[in-house]
Amino acid sequence: MEYVARAPAPALASIVDDLYYLAGTPPYPRLTIPPMPSALVIINLAAPFRVTHPGGSEDFADGCVWATPACRTTFEYPRNTRSVGVHLKPWGLVPLTGVPAAMLGLPVPVEAVWGAFAKELADRLDDAATPAAMLDILEAALLARARPVAGLGLVHDTSTRIGRSAGSLSIARLTDAAGVSSTHLTARFKHLVGTTPKRLARTYRFAEVVRSINPACDVDWAEVAHRAGYYDQPHFTHELQRFTGLTPTAYLDLRRRFAAEHPDNALDVGPLPPV
Repeated sequence: MEYVARAPAPALASIVDDLYYLAGTPPYPRLTIPPMPSALVIINLAAPFRVTHPGGSEDFADGCVWATPACRTTFEYPRNTRSVGVHLKPWGLVPLTGVPAAMLGLPVPVEAVWGAFAKELADRLDDAATPAAMLDILEAALLARARPVAGLGLVHDTSTRIGRSAGSLSIARLTDAAGVSSTHLTARFKHLVGTTPKRLARTYRFAEVVRSINPACDVDWAEVAHRAGYYDQPHFTHELQRFTGLTPTAYLDLRRRFAAEHPDNALDVGPLPPV
């Protein structure tokens, strides 16, 4: 499998984490994706892929758009996948689509958001000679579509504080720092992120746990829970099960299996193979 990723142009850095190209045979035909603090746009250039979430399953032929997810999801890939996409900051989708993030809490077809432009972009990407050229095309398209959005600075600054604290700051401290009411802050978050500051903080905290775990080493789960700011280990265990469907032991076993079967794979942090 070929995976090429790169940082965005400076003009997009406030809303985009990275742009990527993915092609070939995935490490597993099905991967479970826990909630992460990132919105997503996928332009599909191969056979349809399937996304399964608590609301059901759907096949996406042309790709999908998805605000910061609040639930774990399963992606089923064709044997030979090929796509170009962008991982966005949690607040990055609305400036590129004009659609409230609260309406994109589950993945929707990219053409439902971008209309005919989605097909035009896919055709240009498909004709590109190299992954680098494809990323150039995607980046230019994003630059052309980016628009200012009311409240974006507020959500950007507050979310950045949440991320830097790995979700440990209280909502009271966040609203005090923002200088607005909790009601106003929550409304802006629901519009731009699709969820509340509290829920986003939980996602950031879980992401910090995922990044901190080295599956090659023994894990002291009580220490992990304490370091991440959970009230106690049972609270951490409950959150891990909600985000992954697994106990800590089963989660670590799957991470170790992924690392053993596909060492140095670009997707070995976050996505989980079938149980």
